Amino acid sequence: MCFAVLEGLVLAGDRTEIQEDPQVMVILGAQVKPWGPSVLLKDRLDTALDYWREHPELPLVVSGGQGSDEPMSEAQCMYDYLTEQGVPGEQIWMEENSRNTVQNFRETARLLEERGMEPEETHILVVSNGFHLTRARMLADRNGFAHVSTLAAPSSDLPARVNSYVREAPALLKSWLLDR
Repeated sequence: MCFAVLEGLVLAGDRTEIQEDPQVMVILGAQVKPWGPSVLLKDRLDTALDYWREHPELPLVVSGGQGSDEPMSEAQCMYDYLTEQGVPGEQIWMEENSRNTVQNFRETARLLEERGMEPEETHILVVSNGFHLTRARMLADRNGFAHVSTLAAPSSDLPARVNSYVREAPALLKSWLLDR
């Protein structure tokens, strides 16, 4: 029953919800493969690119460090992909220190503060796969972001999608209890 409730929360959060005009787009990292972004990360990047092309003035934060099984940081991989697609490099701000979602938001808050932006006043647009957005909203709020919009990327790889929705329910519980 607990899993069903958690899964219901995950599914309820799987939506694009844009409030006001975002000032910064934050793209959350996902696994990097030897050949480039994983399918889930590419889905996030392509969704972000579609929105950015309609709002080319928007700076982008790419957030994600390098795991032991990754050839480069998630942020570097995202930077490379986005610049190959025409996003000017100076418009992409890299956050390469985080290892998980709560750290994504802590480090992104620090990066914005270094650029003179207050997290509690800055309107951010968080881009991730839909299954991840309930937890992302919660963790953004816990890290001082008061104005959070979300952009739900699809999960085009069926096995990855099923796995992600199943593992997100316990991840949501873990974050709710421990990621403070």
